[in-house]
Amino acid sequence: MMTAPTTSDRSANSLVIRSAVVAALGGLLFGFDTAVISGTTSSLTRVFDLSPFGLGFTVATALIGTIIGALTASRPADRFGRRPMLFAIAILYIVSAIGSAVADNWILFMIFRLVGGVGVGAASVVAPIYSAEIAPARVRGRLVGLVQLNVVFGILLAYLSNWAIQGAMENEVAWRWMFAAEALPAALFFVLLFTVPESPRWLFTQDRRDEAHGILARLTRDSTELNAEYREISEARARDERTKKVPFFTRSHSKVIWLAVAIAAFNQLSGINAIMYFAPDIFRMAGAGDGAAFLQSIVIGVTNLVATAIAMTVIDKLGRRKLMLVGSIGYLVSLGLVTGLFFLYDGSFTGTSSALVLVGLMLFIAAHAFGQGSVIWVFISEIFPTALRGRGQSLGSFTHWFFAALISWTFPWIVGGLGGAWAFALFFVCMIVQLIWVITVMPETKGVPLEKMADTLGLPQESLDEEDLADDSGSPQRS
Repeated sequence: MMTAPTTSDRSANSLVIRSAVVAALGGLLFGFDTAVISGTTSSLTRVFDLSPFGLGFTVATALIGTIIGALTASRPADRFGRRPMLFAIAILYIVSAIGSAVADNWILFMIFRLVGGVGVGAASVVAPIYSAEIAPARVRGRLVGLVQLNVVFGILLAYLSNWAIQGAMENEVAWRWMFAAEALPAALFFVLLFTVPESPRWLFTQDRRDEAHGILARLTRDSTELNAEYREISEARARDERTKKVPFFTRSHSKVIWLAVAIAAFNQLSGINAIMYFAPDIFRMAGAGDGAAFLQSIVIGVTNLVATAIAMTVIDKLGRRKLMLVGSIGYLVSLGLVTGLFFLYDGSFTGTSSALVLVGLMLFIAAHAFGQGSVIWVFISEIFPTALRGRGQSLGSFTHWFFAALISWTFPWIVGGLGGAWAFALFFVCMIVQLIWVITVMPETKGVPLEKMADTLGLPQESLDEEDLADDSGSPQRS
């Protein structure tokens, strides 16, 4: 039996940290790519002579790409490896950035934005998987959570980049440089991928055991931890061989499938994308002028980043479920406040009530960042067995982006037809359901090794005899 870990034992080595940080750069580009277009809408309308509907469709093109990327990323990630897919994602970002910047017609521009969206969707699948499979269980939440932290930072970086470029260049060319700016971090991401290893768990599924053992030796602290991890992966491989022989959508997998679908759907049913995409419009509805609406949107972005950073420091201490509980309660308080304000003051906001809307939305963003925003990708990357992880992450990511598209496209229609109060009331009701789900259904996955997750979640497994495990792992099964 291993002794209790010391403080130094609980830390990850430099290669683990570097690998997780590099993978998380895919998240930074994820955030940058989705947010950069916010500073270019007026120029795109002028250059391509777009109607309001045409502009909306243009902005949504990348979102369509994310759905495609989320649906298609898992198979090549499982076949060719996590690291090659990260290289491919970096290339997609570079092509999209440069292509969007130089496009001289609307169709070509749309194609390059779609390419970037595919990269975003693929990154939301592959980056968390890679980080989860590299990281020790004791720090996995924080390291996988770096992806979400970088998504939030990427959004803020896009806003700052747009602001700097707009102030330095003429409007005729500034929008092109806003898109081109993404090529720099994308190229850095591509170069840094050469410094990180392939996932040892993926290598083991390909029967490249010597390579897997060598990488594990570099990722672990000593021979005891190396042997323990290697054995756990070996035993999981034996179980996963049987898992691969059955379809993904089976009764035995239904629990983890519904867990992934539920957390991904609730993430967007909170209204987070509607609020992030239409924050200036919401603040104008609450009586703010154009300049104040822009500044309040920046405050929302900073709040998102700070709350996400705080959550990353405690996710492996408090656990995923506690963060979701705190976030769910925060959702209800904040959405209740904003809903009440819109019912009371819609069309006649005062300075005080307008300021209270800002406070309510800041609380909402903080609740999201501390709960759902920090937990979703960590949780989905953890709950599936290795043989199903790629497909499971893809399903969760697809669900997320599907509901993101649905909410983002219907929010203006709901506000225009029923008013902002009813839109926020709808989100409030959905978050009541989420709180019930967290309390009654959601399991805790903090500190559980990936190879032991199936046992923790109570998933049915076909029995394996000692001889099978001995053949697969090189040592007899532990009693």
